This record gives sequence, C-alpha cells and structure tokens, in this order.
Amino acid sequence: MSRRLAHRVPNVPGQYNYPLTFDVQMAPGVIARIARETPGAVMLKHEDWPGLDKITALRGLEAKGEMPRLSILTGNGGLFLDYEMERGADGAMTGYCFPDLLVDVVRMSRAGEREAAHDLFDAHLPLIRYEQQPGVGLAVRKHVLQRRGILAHDAQRTPARGLSATARAEVDHLLERLARHDARAAL
Repeated sequence: MSRRLAHRVPNVPGQYNYPLTFDVQMAPGVIARIARETPGAVMLKHEDWPGLDKITALRGLEAKGEMPRLSILTGNGGLFLDYEMERGADGAMTGYCFPDLLVDVVRMSRAGEREAAHDLFDAHLPLIRYEQQPGVGLAVRKHVLQRRGILAHDAQRTPARGLSATARAEVDHLLERLARHDARAAL
C-alpha cells in the first residue's frame, strides 16, 4: 500500500464510509484502490448519503475486474435499504427497532420479491424516519424494543434523556399505523 494511503487507512478487514460524520469523501476509485492494495479488506460499511450511485459504481468496477469483490453492508438506519439492495448491497449493518424488518427486506430482495420488499419497507418508513432524529433516536428505539418485550427498560445513560409524553404518543401512533401492515407492530 502506498505511504500516502497507508496513514489514512488502518489495516482492518473493512472500511467505514460515513462522510457525514468523518467529512472524508471516498470516491469509488479510492475504495477500489484500497480493495486492490489491501487484501484483508473484505467489507465496506457504506453510509454515504446519497450513496445509491456509489454502490452501483462499485459493483460496476467489480464486474469489469478493476477491484476485488467487497461485501457492502449499508447503514443510515436503513433509510434506503430497499434500493440499496437493488443496487448490489449485501445487507444492512444498522440499528432499527425492528431489526427483523431489515432481515426480511434483505431476504425478499435476494429472493426477487421486489414489490413485497418495497411494500413492507414502505410501511416501516415513517417509523424509520422518526427514529433517525438526532438526540432522540435511541430513546425511540429503546421505547419500541421495550414495548416489544426485548428490553426490560427504555432508560438510557446520562446525559441522554427519554422520550417526552408527546414523543411517546407519536411513536405509539406510528406503531398503531404500522400494525395495519405488519402484525409485529401490534403491541
């Protein structure tokens, strides 16, 4: 690996591509170069926004033999998972209060059940969006996980705060609406 690239890329099995936080843009050509020069790099955690075209570009470089295959796992709370799967992602590595929904979308996409995957995903999208709020998103997730019986408490460590009564009512409303399309939300 070149000296210039080596100081920025740790010798790890994957790379984390989240320019919104790290303020580092990794163009497909850079990712291809990392994949070629770092045999241990086998996965890309893809959280570029918007990043659909980047997934397509990476899969195109692989198809042309210009880079080895990387597993692409997406993030961003699953906001774009339905189309990320269609563009060539392998799955998701992200949080959402219904992780089983993420699994279902990946499974349906792989099985060619495009419309079913989109319909199920679209039913969850309002709650996915609500959970993405900075500062309160984890409280939303923990509240729903507690309602689902997965967590005993929805408390967070200080200084984080829980949901206000209004926010809790909004999340419960979202769950009621979601339950009309997905029985898992009938809590």
